[in-house]
Amino acid sequence: MKKLIFLLSVFLFSCQPKNSGSDQVSIKDTVATKEDTVTSKKSEQKITREIKNDTIVRIADSRQIPFVLHDEFTSDVSELIIKIPDFDRQNISGEIVPENPKMNIRFNQIKLPNGDFDGPFSRGMMFKSRENGEIWLIIGKSNMASGIASGKFSVFVR
Repeated sequence: MKKLIFLLSVFLFSCQPKNSGSDQVSIKDTVATKEDTVTSKKSEQKITREIKNDTIVRIADSRQIPFVLHDEFTSDVSELIIKIPDFDRQNISGEIVPENPKMNIRFNQIKLPNGDFDGPFSRGMMFKSRENGEIWLIIGKSNMASGIASGKFSVFVR
């Protein structure tokens, strides 16, 4: 009976969830790299996050769409670039929801697979794609409006 209780306790202890280590940040020169877990209807996904100066680069697979990213700008010149290298859909839409509703932030541009840019947009955007390939969603301060651009926000990509 003691052996059964011992084995049962070992089994239950080994079934406890373990920390995946996804919050560890490694710093190489001036670039910080981090893998974040994002909310996706399909499943939990990993999207890399790199920071160089005031630019945050997030790389997501098109199979992860729809997803939600949570991030933060620490200065008024901060910029977020969401790169989707294998975009193969006809439409992409997004919405930025800042923690502070007065935050001055928007989709500034979208970089298309052929290298062209389109924009500016507002906090919400919808774009019909004409070709497949890598696209970038570039988010930052609107120079045509006033207010601070630093703070926490979420980006919904569909």
